Amino acid sequence: MAARLFRGSRRWWGYRCALPSRPAARCSHSGGEERLESPSAKKLTDIGIRRIFSSEHDIFRESVRKFFQEEVIPYHAEWEKAGEVSKELWEKAGKQGLLGVNIAELHGGIGGDFYSAAVVWEEQAYSNCTGPGFSLHSDIVMPYIVNYGSEEQIKHFIPQMTSGKYIGAIAMTEPGAGSDLQGVRTNAKKDGSDWILNGSKVFITNGWLSDVVLVVAVTNREAQSPAHGISLFLVESGMKGFIKGQKLQKMGLKAQDTAELFFEDVRLPASSLLGEENKGFYYLMQELPQERLLIAELAVSASEFMFEETRNYVKERKVFGKTVAHMQTVQHKLAELKTHICVTRAFVDSCLQLHEKKRLDSATASMAKYWASDLQNRVAYDCVQLHGGWGYMWEYPIAKAYVDARVQPIYGGTNEIMKELIARDIVHDK
Repeated sequence: MAARLFRGSRRWWGYRCALPSRPAARCSHSGGEERLESPSAKKLTDIGIRRIFSSEHDIFRESVRKFFQEEVIPYHAEWEKAGEVSKELWEKAGKQGLLGVNIAELHGGIGGDFYSAAVVWEEQAYSNCTGPGFSLHSDIVMPYIVNYGSEEQIKHFIPQMTSGKYIGAIAMTEPGAGSDLQGVRTNAKKDGSDWILNGSKVFITNGWLSDVVLVVAVTNREAQSPAHGISLFLVESGMKGFIKGQKLQKMGLKAQDTAELFFEDVRLPASSLLGEENKGFYYLMQELPQERLLIAELAVSASEFMFEETRNYVKERKVFGKTVAHMQTVQHKLAELKTHICVTRAFVDSCLQLHEKKRLDSATASMAKYWASDLQNRVAYDCVQLHGGWGYMWEYPIAKAYVDARVQPIYGGTNEIMKELIARDIVHDK
């Protein structure tokens, strides 16, 4: 890979790709030409389309696509068997500038704009490789540290996470507390200036490989409500009493190291507390819109991938002497799928624009997450059906896409909870 180059405030990475700086460069049309939107593009996954992006984003996208094609796709089947990706991949991603993309340079990140981070999410979805937990690491865990951490915490963790030498995870979910964060039982009690952490977490992405875990714990059981008594802690791998349980055997996401985590009298120094004591629930509420937007982005991008995979298949597969694509019922189904995907893409792109301007609210993010993840599952179902028996074979990408889609309406808050949050915004006076 080419060496890193610096041009003013912008970094050039890996395959000599220019990364738009933060705040986002305005997305001017390349060469003065209008950029096609998804419905008019030759393929939904084409490079150089959608008005929210610029020619610099296109150059970056080319390098990200090449990275996934060369460094991820050829090895993903091995990682599925192992239940984890290699640590080496994380360091390669760090060298390529794919981690901490939207984290400011002054904090040790790459300094790219928010749309550049979205490019990485999209290209991973287009690769159909769900193993690398890059987006959770870079765009969920790292922002907590940057937004609420001390200068010492930022200096200690962010550069190492950007390089891929430290892998981040977030531990919210418990065996008895999923979407309801106020049901958390993991607790931390003061012992002098230290904290003693006890509890367990489950379904933790990057949990097995993690070097640092952001742990949600109760610190004041006497608070007027559970929301007023939750704090966040940074727990590092190797701390006494921090035990990583088994890698969980899942329906899909087979290359993703999802694990159980146990905390048995883990002694944490005062410096492990992230932000202020008992402010954890507030921090979580502030950051959840980006997490839900991320899930929506991955969902609609996965839908675009599945559509193109299926379009190619039905144009080649022959039945009764003609390709499947010649059947009117198939053509109409493809028309429905493309319409639903393009309408959803327009809404999700609008949400990306709102979030880039710090204007995306919780209810809108919940709409995007619920709608796009439901769509992903409908698209997966129909695309497997259009593949016929071969769609049920693991060797076909659509089979993997189908099982990987199922978790999307569950994590990040179930879609039932998303509807509850949307409804509250509708009926409650503001």
